[in-house]
Order: sequence, then structure tokens, then C-alpha cells
Amino acid sequence: MAFQCEYSSMKQTTSSEHWSDRMPQGMDLEITNHPLTMKQVVNLVIAIDRLKGSQSEKVQSSEFRDEDLLNLLLENALDEQLVLELTEAAPPRGFTAIEPSQQCMLRDHQKRSMVLMKEAMELHAIRLQGGTTDHEVSLNMSTYLDPRPSASAQPVALGIRGTKLYLSCTQKADRPTLNLEEVENTDDLKSISKDSDMVRFLFYRTDIGVSASSLVSALYSGWYISTATEDNLPVEVCLQSESRYRSFTILQG
Repeated sequence: MAFQCEYSSMKQTTSSEHWSDRMPQGMDLEITNHPLTMKQVVNLVIAIDRLKGSQSEKVQSSEFRDEDLLNLLLENALDEQLVLELTEAAPPRGFTAIEPSQQCMLRDHQKRSMVLMKEAMELHAIRLQGGTTDHEVSLNMSTYLDPRPSASAQPVALGIRGTKLYLSCTQKADRPTLNLEEVENTDDLKSISKDSDMVRFLFYRTDIGVSASSLVSALYSGWYISTATEDNLPVEVCLQSESRYRSFTILQG
């Protein structure tokens, strides 16, 4: 019987003689100059290791047959397939925050700033004049690894810098609403199960063109963070069919 080890860096003339002396009686090693993949090398090593183990006790010298080698290779292939299937079937754990968070400010399509109304616990879209920009809210935007990754959308959480207030989307009456919620332990936002109600703090950021982005609720698909056409009104969530501004410029700051 002959083994083929296709490894290009071995020199056939010297290596063949060296390894042939070490092979069990009745077996030969043939080396060719065709490159192997790492997967093929691993399979070959496992097969040889098994030959040296249980099979070597059962089969002596020239009694080793082609069927014996075939059984070994098939057994290894089945083991590998089982491992791959178990790995692919493993359920995703959830959303995991990527450190550090990004400091930013949001401006809507009309270049209006986000301002915190503390008494109402709302964000309003206001066109600020020179000298009043210190009222503009600065946000901490945390990005997350998605258990269902998308090439076009990135999960994020939005917290007001210097506070424990975070934007969230919850159901009230007959429609989802945008809220400001205080999170006592911000470590709870570092890892969020995909089935947890903490998903209400997550929004999918999708970049539109060069400088604009949309923010849609991760819990209520199709509901976008938006601003009204008039000034000094609350920031809310809306459907795409509603007459509101749904795109924002995200400024580093």
C-alpha cells in the first residue's frame, strides 16, 4: 500500500528514503510536489496517528488492506463533519458592545440640534443660533456586534453624555414611542441577549450616502428616530410613510 503526501517543500529524493525506513512493513510513502491544504495535512496526521494506535494492534504488517485505510479516512471525515455541524448550529449569544464608545452630536436634515428638555424628559430638535450651542446634547454612541450581522446596518446605543439617560423605544398605547430612560448600571448594556427587553435601547444605524445616517429601532422594525418639520418639537419614532425627517448627520465631538 502507498501513502501520498503532497507537500511541496519536501525534496523527493532524500525525504522519501528517510521516511520509507520508518514506515511499517508492507507500507510505502510516496512524496510528490503538489501542495497540500492545511486541512488535508491535519487529516493525514490524524489518520497516521490512528494507524499507530488502535489499528496497529489489530492489523500486522502486510495484513493491512486498502479497506482498513478507507475506513480510517471515512471515520475521520465523519468526525470532522459532526464538529462542523455542531459549530454551525450554535445559537448566537446576543449583542456585545465594542469598546470604546464614540462621542458625537446629531443634526437633522434641517441642521437642527438635539436639546434636552429636562422637565419633559424629551429631546427637541431646535435651530440654535451662535452663542447657544452649549445647549446641544452630546451623545455617547456605543456600537455592538450583531448576532445576525448585516452589511448595511450597525447596532448602536445612544446615551446622553454626563448622565445615565439612554434613548429607548417602547410600546405605548397603539404605537412605539421614543423615550429617555435612566440606566442605573450601565454594565447591563455591555452584553444584551437578543431575546431580552434591553433590546429596546438598541437602534440600527444605516449610513445613507456620504454624511447621513438613519436610526431604526432594533425592537420595532421599521420605526425610525425622526424630527418634525416644525422647530422645537420632540424627537420621536415614525414609520417611513410619515412626513418627518429620518436622516441625521452624526458629528464627532
